[in-house]
Amino acid sequence: MTIFEAFLQGLIQGFTEFLPVSSSGHLSIFQYFTGNSSETGFLFSIVLHAGTLIAVCIVFWRTIWELFCEGLSLLVDLVTLRFDARRMSPSRRMLLFLLLSLLPLFGMVLLKDRIAGFSTDNDITVEGFCFLVTGCLLLLSSRHCRGRKNGRNMNAKDALAVGLVQVAATMPGISRSGSTISVGMIWGLERSFAVTYSFILGIPAVLGAIVLEVGDAVQEGLTLPLPILLTGLISSAAFGILSIRLVQWIVRDSKWKYFGYYTLVLGIVVLVAGTIDNFSGHAIQGLLSGG
Repeated sequence: MTIFEAFLQGLIQGFTEFLPVSSSGHLSIFQYFTGNSSETGFLFSIVLHAGTLIAVCIVFWRTIWELFCEGLSLLVDLVTLRFDARRMSPSRRMLLFLLLSLLPLFGMVLLKDRIAGFSTDNDITVEGFCFLVTGCLLLLSSRHCRGRKNGRNMNAKDALAVGLVQVAATMPGISRSGSTISVGMIWGLERSFAVTYSFILGIPAVLGAIVLEVGDAVQEGLTLPLPILLTGLISSAAFGILSIRLVQWIVRDSKWKYFGYYTLVLGIVVLVAGTIDNFSGHAIQGLLSGG
């Protein structure tokens, strides 16, 4: 892998991680057609996710700090038996609902290797189908963009719905941000709050994925040089910040549906290309990768 390829993958990761188009799906397609579908490509994706994690922390640092302080306050109230569920600030309610949304992810520990295999196998038809799922969610939610719920009045059902769709978004091609924001809006969350809730919810999810995979990465051996790793990290973080700002503008100006059209078209193209490639002995892959 060259410095330019590392920069390019960081750009793809940074933009597509937060845009409702699935970063894992785009990276899987990129690696498939460049012949970089091995464990090296998969290990490098951990570094790219770390860069986008940095981007979220930079953009939402105020909200993250408020939630952190609220978490400490909650622990004190629990220890001193002063916790009162009837009198909770919006930040405390949001914190508790974020924890509730994370519960379904624990079930993915048993399936992580199976799901990771879809990104590293030599087939992209699954990604094509998942892009279609993303497109349908985006188009459906574009009709439910006038929600009024936020940290003050969202409920447990809203949190569980967002948490369950985040589990499905571990599949390459199903956008994590797109699906969680879409389901949030379908269930009545305010557009801006749905965006904030989705991105902050992604922090522990990405951290968990990195922790689960970093041991395997070390055992496999980190064969990529430091300049390439740093290029990918910095590139994904910088373009991640730009992407978050773009999503906030897209949701605010009701342009969500256009990404639905994009992912639907992409899903059809990927399904057709993947099917042709499977029946032709991967002729398209060989032509584009120079193999």
